[in-house]
Amino acid sequence: MATTLTPYLSFPGTTREAFTFYEKALGATIQAMLRYADMPASAPSDGCGNVAAQSGDAIMHAALVLPGGAMLFAGDPPHGMPYEGVKGAMLALQFDTVGEAERAFQALAEGGQVTMPMGPTFWARTFGMLTDRHGISWAVGGEPIPFAS
Repeated sequence: MATTLTPYLSFPGTTREAFTFYEKALGATIQAMLRYADMPASAPSDGCGNVAAQSGDAIMHAALVLPGGAMLFAGDPPHGMPYEGVKGAMLALQFDTVGEAERAFQALAEGGQVTMPMGPTFWARTFGMLTDRHGISWAVGGEPIPFAS
């Protein structure tokens, strides 16, 4: 049985904006962008009223497919559920070439904050870290260097 691990992010009502940004920055494709308002009337409620009516155009589930097939999921919290931010996690992107890594790093850094500029390391020809404009932390590496055994 194959196992996949797909990060699922939460945004404070900005999933659509964030995924549109990631689609362009990473050369990805938005596969799904489902609003709470798209939920069928027969979908279960949260016990606090009609989730679809209260959450409306907020994004219930979004799926982004990156080149190579990796996926990233996200959504906005339903009405009444507080947004607490993404804490204690970083998304790591690995690219085959330095050029691909630098392009993605620069695109993700636009409007964000670089925490470690791109540069050579002992595990990759280039590596850097940043927090993007949506509060997501990224580690970006290009051209991995094989570890000696």
